Amino acid sequence: MRRIALLSLLVLAGCQNGVRVGEQPDGTVVLPTAQVLAPIGEAITWPGRPVDMALSHDRKWIFVKDNGGLVVIDRGTKKLKQRLSTRSGASHVGIVADTNGAVYVSDAANSVHVAAMGADGNWGWVKKIDLPKPSVGGAVFPCGMALSGTTLYVCASRSNAIVEIDTSTGAVGKSHEIGISPYTIQLHEGGIASVSCWGGSKPKDGAKTAESSGSQVEVDDRGIAKSGSIDVLDLRSGKVVKSLATPLEPSGQVIVGNELWVACANSDVVVRFDTKAWQEVGRITTRPSGQQLFGSMPNALAKGPNERIGIALGGNNALGIWNAKSGKLEGLCPTGWYPGSVLFDGDSWIVANIKGTGSRERNKDGSYGVYSFRGTVTIFPDPRPQDLAKWSQDALRLSRHRNALRALERGSGAKPKAVPTRLGEPSLIEHVVYIIKENRTYDQVFGDLPQGDGDPKLTLFGREVTPNHHALAEQFVLLDNYYCNGVNSADGHAWSVEGMANSFHERSFGGWTRSYPYGDDPISYASTGFIWNHVLAAGLSFRNYGEFDNAEITPKGSTWKSVYDDFQGKVGKVGFTRSMPLVSLRPYSHPHYPGWNMRIPDVVRAQFFLDEFKSMEKEGNFPNFSILYLPQDHTSGTSAGEPTPRATVADNDLALGKIVEAISRSKFWAKTVIFVIEDDPQNGFDHVDGHRSLCLVIGPYVRRGAVVSELYNQTSVILTMLRILGVRPMNQLVAQSNLMVSCFTDKPDLKPYVCLPNNIPLDELNPSESLLTGFRKDDAIASRTFDLSVPDRIDQDRMNLVLWRFVNGSARYPSEFAGAHGTGLKDKGLMLDSKVLGEDKDD
Repeated sequence: MRRIALLSLLVLAGCQNGVRVGEQPDGTVVLPTAQVLAPIGEAITWPGRPVDMALSHDRKWIFVKDNGGLVVIDRGTKKLKQRLSTRSGASHVGIVADTNGAVYVSDAANSVHVAAMGADGNWGWVKKIDLPKPSVGGAVFPCGMALSGTTLYVCASRSNAIVEIDTSTGAVGKSHEIGISPYTIQLHEGGIASVSCWGGSKPKDGAKTAESSGSQVEVDDRGIAKSGSIDVLDLRSGKVVKSLATPLEPSGQVIVGNELWVACANSDVVVRFDTKAWQEVGRITTRPSGQQLFGSMPNALAKGPNERIGIALGGNNALGIWNAKSGKLEGLCPTGWYPGSVLFDGDSWIVANIKGTGSRERNKDGSYGVYSFRGTVTIFPDPRPQDLAKWSQDALRLSRHRNALRALERGSGAKPKAVPTRLGEPSLIEHVVYIIKENRTYDQVFGDLPQGDGDPKLTLFGREVTPNHHALAEQFVLLDNYYCNGVNSADGHAWSVEGMANSFHERSFGGWTRSYPYGDDPISYASTGFIWNHVLAAGLSFRNYGEFDNAEITPKGSTWKSVYDDFQGKVGKVGFTRSMPLVSLRPYSHPHYPGWNMRIPDVVRAQFFLDEFKSMEKEGNFPNFSILYLPQDHTSGTSAGEPTPRATVADNDLALGKIVEAISRSKFWAKTVIFVIEDDPQNGFDHVDGHRSLCLVIGPYVRRGAVVSELYNQTSVILTMLRILGVRPMNQLVAQSNLMVSCFTDKPDLKPYVCLPNNIPLDELNPSESLLTGFRKDDAIASRTFDLSVPDRIDQDRMNLVLWRFVNGSARYPSEFAGAHGTGLKDKGLMLDSKVLGEDKDD
């Protein structure tokens, strides 16, 4: 175990002024979550996200399934031997090795891929077995697998079935109907299998349901899946003989004597079932402390020696060691970021850490992109009691256990402050406005500000394009050490409004086949719900403007230009209809404010808010908490007839300025604070870390003209907003974050903000493809193919290239930033002009 030096102890204590995310001088790694990594044992690293593992029958090889396919590790030397891509990604879970040396890997589409060692000692794919397509359409998304003789049983997630494959012939056999979203399968004696189903059993008539990837799932009043299930399947008859309800996300399974232990990742429990009577006999809470909130996320488990069970605690970055007989926690072993698979072999634990050390695969010039994954497998000996006692203390410190407990402390009798020290103490602020935008890094927007830690070479949308962002950062606080916890819009919006990303998100980066959730998949939500659930439960008021809405424009076929012209002329011929699958959010949402749709300018969205805000001021009923969605800084690339990238960002900037100005000139200003964030930073690069992004804090109790370099992130914003509103944090990931007290003062400055005009015409449109040549034409054609129907369904590497070349022309594109490990553009055939990309020998 590395010694945790003074620097990291300061980080753990919350004294993080100037401490940047990434590797520290003492060898530890600071994460965007503000947690610290100091994993024990030896680590094998590579640019991927490992989700599952299997050992070869002769124990010479560790087979790892990552987001790209198969990784082969030499068990003896602990060295990575090979990586094999499936070319169709990899699903949540699913890898099996047989006794003949073959390895089976389920992809993120419709197939199981088979690898074997060749005569030259190298591994290669030898077969691909396609499964039947699901009746709901699309891909089947095969997940967990189990092998018995020559029969391979495969969880067909979107078909809600177990499919049999004859491995000797590759023939697909019977298909057995099962619960919703089967995840893992465990074989038992007597031809019985237990299947963990994330969506639970098929809903009964009259139950409240919502759609999850084509299937109806029973949900609670918040719209979140009500339960999972363990379905007991008789493989001989193909019938489910019993369906046992479980907490959410029943994941890894292991047989312990006459019991089956099931890790329920979205509920922080391991459920124990008697495998004779098939009934629940107990539950183990996996939070290291009974005082903690939800967030440990047990998602995989394995049997070790001496009646020990190792449980991967994704939220705590630790392997928990439980005693199988007593059911008690023996201790914790520090791992990498989000352990997601665990094995025991010989005398050692082997842990695959899905996020490893984060987006820290270093580029040629030392910079990072958010997709610069560095996954890890850590190997360490089964701990002695004295080791485990020491490691447990370290694991709690590293995962900021004390910070999480401190956030729950209540106080009373204190004088009002902008940000109260403890829950229950009064705040000087009554109204919190939360503005969520799309996909920018710090350097892309603020890299040109000399007072902050920026790299102007990476700035695409500087002061000319974003005058209001720059003015707000300069007049209030510039945060140059702020990070998004997530990577893309699926997990980014989860972090933004749920304060965490659960196992569904963390395992989906091999392909979002089951769903790319944006408020429309009940099994993807955290069990603790959304920030508004907690605000409303506290008796406070809430209003939503656009979040989790995929807006539609009427009449159909309306272009961005027609929408903008209609708005400019106040004609009213263009309208918007709401498409908000999360039914529980609808009563609190503006009926006409449009959410995601790249053909709707943000100034139009702003006007809907401003019109209602005028009425609120007249009536004196501004909500305690408001969410506004302003997505246009995402851009539409350079597709002909759409606004140019700088025009969409300028539109976003102007809308923000108008909103801030209106609030600052209202009677609510004296008791209001505004937080502005990006949901994720994936459409750009940053010289500090791929997760570093921009955050604005605006209000009379916010410091003026300050640069704040303490380590903050999306969960810091949520914790601070909730503390101001007097609401308990939602989960461990929020509770352990740094409270943003350094941004505030208790002496108000009521000077209003003056919105700056746009320098870029908002109706500056991309030219016709016929007028373009070279890479400009290539980029316009590529942009035309982008699927902008939902946030971020497009290839972000390609979008980054388009944006870079739009701004910088033929200047060298930093291709080493792109992709999972700096070769993304080459891998995807995107090197359209080697000279432009700086690959020419004379460059």
